[in-house]
Amino acid sequence: MFLREFEAKHLLQSVGVTVPGGTLIRDPAELDECALSYPLAVKAQVAGGGRGKAGGVVRAEDPAAVRSAARRVLSLDFEGERAEAVLLEPWLTAERELYLCVAVDGRAGGYVVLYAPQGGVEVEAGQPPTRYDVGSPNDFRGHELRDVLAAVEPDAALRESVVPLARQLLHLAASRDCVTVEINPLFVVEDGGLVAGDAKIILDEWAAFRSADIAEAIARARRGEPDLVRRCLEAGLMLVPLDGDIGLISGGAGMTMAVMDLIAEAGSRPACFLDCSANPAPQGYGLAFAMLDADPRVRSILVSIFGGATQMERVARVMTRLMAERDSDKPVVFRLNGTNAHQIDDIFAAAGLDNHATIEAAVATAVNVIGGGA
Repeated sequence: MFLREFEAKHLLQSVGVTVPGGTLIRDPAELDECALSYPLAVKAQVAGGGRGKAGGVVRAEDPAAVRSAARRVLSLDFEGERAEAVLLEPWLTAERELYLCVAVDGRAGGYVVLYAPQGGVEVEAGQPPTRYDVGSPNDFRGHELRDVLAAVEPDAALRESVVPLARQLLHLAASRDCVTVEINPLFVVEDGGLVAGDAKIILDEWAAFRSADIAEAIARARRGEPDLVRRCLEAGLMLVPLDGDIGLISGGAGMTMAVMDLIAEAGSRPACFLDCSANPAPQGYGLAFAMLDADPRVRSILVSIFGGATQMERVARVMTRLMAERDSDKPVVFRLNGTNAHQIDDIFAAAGLDNHATIEAAVATAVNVIGGGA
């Protein structure tokens, strides 16, 4: 769950991290009641990244420029997301821009601290950040991080400032169930202090059962989704909408990604990542079909499911029922396999359906039926 910048900075402040004093507005008319000093950074508040390059961060020198920038930023589309608010902050003059992040990392067996002596929008184009594998938060050692920083950061005074800041980020991540706590850029200001110029925090959605904040953030995000998408998410379907034309209903993340690759190799593009393994029941599959049938971009639907614990003759019966109830004429292609797969052909034959012998054959049919293919 991505937090917007103002939400992320609120959490940073809660552990003592310095952030610029900002004002949040949702309508340019609110500017009449704001006491501001200039120049200002006008920043779109969206959950995704890359807004700087997309025109979502603008420098404004006076009230007229702020009003104009706020209107324009609120009208922009950031990869399908519209900003609901704008954050106004002092435009800081930085001596340097750094990168600092604490994240969950399997190689570290827990948390890792990442540091780069050059941050900002081009950080990904530079050398990979230096790693300090922490593991458990209790295993953080300041002297170990100093040794790691010494290899890439020549400013000893700056290293001494980064160490306690990294500790603060680690405490925040562990105490608030954060998968990522990233400050980029981390400004070094004129007096040598460190200020979080921007912040990205990702909360662990699986911790919602013990965190009212995360549960509310998820609920708030879902309220903004189209009704069918929201219902899919509430039903436990793992959904990532994409821009292709073949709807994919699958089971298991690995299976889903493998089939997405096969679709691409066949010359088409998937319309979604849709993993139904958490809800392999009529309700789950029914919602998946309803969403894809309602999406005008989807021209065919590929159902690729391998059942281990799931008994596939039950899935086959669910599919025959759903096909009989559908109003859509979009073609549906099946590849079902796994436990009791030998019963699928008889069940499908009685309903006039066909189960492909291989996933490659099913992908080829799903692509060819809409006139696609390389």
